[in-house]
Amino acid sequence: MNIKDLDAPLSTTTIDKNLVDAPTDNIYEAISIIAKRASQINTEIKKELSEKLDEFATFNDSLEEIFENKEQIEVSKFYERLPKAHALAVQEWLEDRIYHRDPSVTEEKSND
Repeated sequence: MNIKDLDAPLSTTTIDKNLVDAPTDNIYEAISIIAKRASQINTEIKKELSEKLDEFATFNDSLEEIFENKEQIEVSKFYERLPKAHALAVQEWLEDRIYHRDPSVTEEKSND
């Protein structure tokens, strides 16, 4: 996932309900799909951040290193400035970049 490619807003914005529920015709289903994707995005971001911060891990207790590691601070600031996972998920949903399917519809077709 490349977070930088998405043009998600950094602050709260109003979105037309009809745009959100258009692919499913059910606002609750659409929000459920978006919430699941937001959880996936959040997990990916946390994993990526942890991997980058592990590079800076030191095993000695030097206070000077803790306060002088500007690269680590820059990495942390970058991730703080990113749009939140739910904003990224909504943007993906509106751009039709989230794959979803209804298992009950698939079962009905296979039973015919």
